[in-house]
Amino acid sequence: MPILPRAAGLAGLLAALSLPAGAQEAGRAPQGPLTIARQGSFFVGGRTLHSDTLSTQPAYAPSGTVTVDQMYVRYQVPADAGARPPLVLVHGCCLTGKTWETTPDGRMGWDEFLVRRGYPTYVVDQAWRGRSAAHPTTINAVRTGKAGMDTLPTVFAAGQEDAWTIFRFGRRHPETFPGLLFPLEAQEEFWKQMVPDWNFSVPSPNPSVTGLSALAKRLEGAVLVSHSQSGIYPFQAAGMSREGIRGIVAIEPGACPAADWDMAPYKGLPILVLWGDFVGESPRWAPRLQACRDFARTANAAGGRVEVVVLPEAGIRGNSHMLMQDRNSLEIADLVLGWVNRNVEAK
Repeated sequence: MPILPRAAGLAGLLAALSLPAGAQEAGRAPQGPLTIARQGSFFVGGRTLHSDTLSTQPAYAPSGTVTVDQMYVRYQVPADAGARPPLVLVHGCCLTGKTWETTPDGRMGWDEFLVRRGYPTYVVDQAWRGRSAAHPTTINAVRTGKAGMDTLPTVFAAGQEDAWTIFRFGRRHPETFPGLLFPLEAQEEFWKQMVPDWNFSVPSPNPSVTGLSALAKRLEGAVLVSHSQSGIYPFQAAGMSREGIRGIVAIEPGACPAADWDMAPYKGLPILVLWGDFVGESPRWAPRLQACRDFARTANAAGGRVEVVVLPEAGIRGNSHMLMQDRNSLEIADLVLGWVNRNVEAK
């Protein structure tokens, strides 16, 4: 990674990285054995409830006690972590923690790369997603006639055609943006990552948000790295409590805090809001970028430390919404780590 003086700022690092994607990515992936001090998994959060609609199958009792709303966390801590802050990676809509693992075309994912760069790395599955499983009580209540159809939970799946434009592979399916860096030759592998999304059915407050707050406290200081749907979650967690939150990296957030929010939770907190390419050509994403700029302006006027970076404005072009899987994904990871090195104090 280019080593720059702290005062050089993100613009200096961007200039150093703004070479063609192929030239930057070649040789960037570390080689050799991966040495870790420890690895494992655990859950944060969760609540216990009793239900009479756990099952409609004769072999399983309908009544019983289950635990729900827990958030799954998988982690690796490198042997040379030193005082580097842990990084918590949170996926977006219709996806799981797989977002941060091996890319669809088989390249090193951020989860491994960040560990190889010396950072303890924690990858979560949002509550009710992946290994943070949902519970079927409301569905079975309707199935057994104990509740009306209007009580069914809202769950949806994003079709490939719709996701194509949401992830900004092109203006419409199957067109592609010129110079797109997402590896579309491996799109079938990418589509396999998509899962049903229960986000509109989770309780309030969102258990993924409370889980992130609990995880940051447990780690005694972490940088929360969110993407898309989860983009607002670290901000909401900071609104609950700043304890343990040492920085926020929001990658193409579905929402930033509104400019009329209370900015006190963000005073002095290092925040990077990072955007890829083609945003201005997306009716979905262009207003969200503007809202993040409005938030940054208001937060910084109140003592915040918010940077909004749009990669093509710094000469890095072609990135989709899935920056962590694009062909220059490790270049972007190094950019983020450069920002963390300059802005987030070591433990």
